[in-house]
Amino acid sequence: MTTQSMESRTATNASIVRAAYEAYVTKDRAALERLLAEDFHFTSPRDNRLDRETYFRRCWPNSKVIDGFDFVHLLTDADRVFVTYEGRNTDGHRFRNTEILTIREQRIVDVEVYFGWSVPHRAPK
Repeated sequence: MTTQSMESRTATNASIVRAAYEAYVTKDRAALERLLAEDFHFTSPRDNRLDRETYFRRCWPNSKVIDGFDFVHLLTDADRVFVTYEGRNTDGHRFRNTEILTIREQRIVDVEVYFGWSVPHRAPK
């Protein structure tokens, strides 16, 4: 693969990931469904490799309280996109997470979520 096509692919992967987060903000489930592969899996500290159907049943309802995402880091490495973001809920609550998304054939096949903290972060002294 040439350098140019690799750069193009990583830019496309970053755009796919941004579109997935935007689907949560705009409450556009159909848009997210088009972005997720049929063999999609989702893992977080609360969820162990959920399949696509279970993901939509368990996680999509959270979209109703999502107001936005501010990307702190969005880095691509071949078929993976590493994202750290600060999310905003409609009630003003803010939170920070990191996710690793794997893209295959322009669709998201895997997401790993690492929970962060509320913003502002009140750490014990």
